[in-house]
Amino acid sequence: MRAYVAVGSNLGDRWARLAEAARALRAAPGVAVVRGSRVWDTAPVGPPQPRYLNAVLELETTRTPASLLALLLAVERGAGRIRNLRWGPRTLDLDLLLLGDRVVRAPGLTVPHPELARRRFVLAPLAELAPELRVPGSGATVAALLEEAPVLDIAPVGGYPL
Repeated sequence: MRAYVAVGSNLGDRWARLAEAARALRAAPGVAVVRGSRVWDTAPVGPPQPRYLNAVLELETTRTPASLLALLLAVERGAGRIRNLRWGPRTLDLDLLLLGDRVVRAPGLTVPHPELARRRFVLAPLAELAPELRVPGSGATVAALLEEAPVLDIAPVGGYPL
């Protein structure tokens, strides 16, 4: 099943964290990294903090939604992620955006990601990979959601360090 995962970092060596995420996912059973978007430099959302690097990875996976979420959380922890402030700074942030045509509503997991339509820093890199993909539950394409997303200070800064 095709999955799209947002990858972000604003602490430490941000480029290394993005590369680390791709390596960890590639090494995990039941996951293949298909490709990555460009990397985008992004103004933070939330409390004052450093700027982010954001991108999206396209995966092929045989994992269940819960198993894929557990893997993403484990990769974050391995990169030193500490969850102590909502929308606070982080060494690595991995968000499951889409999982095939599935709609998942479970404790701790909502797919499509509930903030997807409001996050230009996620939609811009996702649109590079799948602009015509229809978001389950909304019927809108990724490109259409990007057109309507709130304006944010973002700019592409390079290719994903796969």
